[in-house]
Amino acid sequence: MIYWLFKSYFESGGLGLRIGGAGVLSFVLVILLGPRMIRFLIRKKIGDVPDFDHADLNEITRHKSTTPTMGGVLLVIAIFFSLLLFGNLRNMYINSGLMALVWLGVLGGVDDWLKLRHASTGRDGLKSWEKLVFQVGLAVLLSVYVYKYGGASQTAEGDNPAHKLFLPFTSEGINLPFVAYAFIMVLVMTGSSNAVNLTDGMDGLAAGNLIIVTTVLLIVSWIVGVVKWADVFNLPFVPYSAEMTVICAAMLGALLGFLWYNAHPAAVFMGDTGSLPLGGLIGYIAVITRQEVVLLIAGGVFVMEALSVILQVGVFKWTKRRTGGMEGRRLFRCAPIHHHFHLGGWPETKVVARFWILGIIFALLALGTLKLR
Repeated sequence: MIYWLFKSYFESGGLGLRIGGAGVLSFVLVILLGPRMIRFLIRKKIGDVPDFDHADLNEITRHKSTTPTMGGVLLVIAIFFSLLLFGNLRNMYINSGLMALVWLGVLGGVDDWLKLRHASTGRDGLKSWEKLVFQVGLAVLLSVYVYKYGGASQTAEGDNPAHKLFLPFTSEGINLPFVAYAFIMVLVMTGSSNAVNLTDGMDGLAAGNLIIVTTVLLIVSWIVGVVKWADVFNLPFVPYSAEMTVICAAMLGALLGFLWYNAHPAAVFMGDTGSLPLGGLIGYIAVITRQEVVLLIAGGVFVMEALSVILQVGVFKWTKRRTGGMEGRRLFRCAPIHHHFHLGGWPETKVVARFWILGIIFALLALGTLKLR
């Protein structure tokens, strides 16, 4: 909206102003709406229900049973209205980002609602395969749309970076047929969405690491979306992708505001309503900017969390088969891995702080790969 009111100004520049405006607006919206939303969730008794397959973990998280969840609604609302106001709504990447935000926000909201309001029926939210169907469906739809109309991203030299895969340490891209492009979109979006969801298990853990990763993506989006910066870093210039900086700014503002209430001791949790759409968005931004590998490095904490679950389940099932159906062995005390350290005697605040430190280290490594080209 702001873009079209001052179109002549923003077409000749003004991206920084829109970035700042989106970030500030989303932060203010979360800060102002936060207390009312928290009171509403408490009144409706939409509280977290810690239920892990581990008696000791259930005991040390029992105090969180009265903390409301579904606070991700705040994040989705703030980001959505910030993009409506400061985004270029004729930009295909902005429209696709809004679609991903709403789609995954609704999916997460339904999952949270089923878990919290229908626990007595034994319905533990949506089944994993049900969520995966909607996540994959969204990624496929976006890949068809972006691959087809991403042809508008062709540079003056006839190159189309939107259809290539770029790896660290080299500036040459690998041409991707549609099937390969769609596979990457599905893998990155569903992987990041579920990895963030798994990380959302301690006060401020997911929000803090999302802030770190989103900052990296904002920097990368600004570089690849502006010709002169792309040339400086020898990165592919992706026309129109500079709008991803506005999405990143809106996410950063909303996450900083949410962390105000989510820091230990948390007054609200984001739940699947927030973790699924925000995880999906960082994956989407990485694909649009053609920096999927940078996301893999910067999101090292999320990768650790997801791999710990995969390894835990794999080892358990494999050892269970080897013992003829008896109890399988566990690689960690509990997965995701942040619970392993918590059960090992680390206070929750120490686990979160150290994972933030790891997140910063991974972010610096990711940014370092940009110059290695």
